[in-house]
Amino acid sequence: MEFITDILLDTTLDSLRMLPFLFVAFLLLEALEHYSTAFINNTLAKINKAGPLVGALFGCIPQCGFSVMASNLYAGGVISLGTLLSVFLATSDEAILVLIGHPGNGSSILALIVTKIIIAIIAGYIADFFLKGRISTKKDIGNLCTHCGCHDHHGLLRPALNHTLKLFAYIFVFSGILNFLIALLGLNTLSAFLLEGSLIQPFLAALIGFIPNCGASVLLTELYLNGALSFASVVAGLCTNAGIGLVVLFRVNKDQRENLKITGLLYLIAAIAGLILQLG
Repeated sequence: MEFITDILLDTTLDSLRMLPFLFVAFLLLEALEHYSTAFINNTLAKINKAGPLVGALFGCIPQCGFSVMASNLYAGGVISLGTLLSVFLATSDEAILVLIGHPGNGSSILALIVTKIIIAIIAGYIADFFLKGRISTKKDIGNLCTHCGCHDHHGLLRPALNHTLKLFAYIFVFSGILNFLIALLGLNTLSAFLLEGSLIQPFLAALIGFIPNCGASVLLTELYLNGALSFASVVAGLCTNAGIGLVVLFRVNKDQRENLKITGLLYLIAAIAGLILQLG
């Protein structure tokens, strides 16, 4: 019984952390849809030019709230592919907090943050300049509201709250199932999956990073602190570890083929960056 209680508690806390970010994102989308003007559209276009830089800086903030927000904004056509990728790549979920909890790791924290920001910015601008047309499909803010009944109501708060609660329920159920599986299998099983000192370790770490749960970022960071994971591998793993952000993308962005392309591109960038660092 205690086992189930712990899982429910962890799931509830993880999900509740997302609520403010979800609500702010949907409130912004509702405002843009209802009050969109030529001035606003031009302003967004200008902001998008600096999107990967801004996305990388926000993404490096601990927790995965900004990756959740970015998924919503991308699905609504507000931010570019490069901005979305930069947020995902810069996100480290709980890793920075774990490192802070171990005294004497100031240099590791700085190196990790700077490395991930650089990777995120470079990859973001490459994606916007060379890959956006091949991966991204045309989007409209109204796509998020198809058949949801939002437009039956006036104002912004009620539709935004409606979307937030629906997505919160989805995240809660998904996180609960994932927490149960991780508790059942044990983190040692994931640890054994990694090959210490191998050149393919960054590729394996990047796969573990895809687990949309803070447990993955904690595991990768602890393995790094214990010497079982190289710096290059922990960077690769944390570059794919956008927390629940990727799950939200698959939920709110209707083009699943596009979502798979973004996931594949995220893995490719993380694995190659990790390999380059490993060889260096």
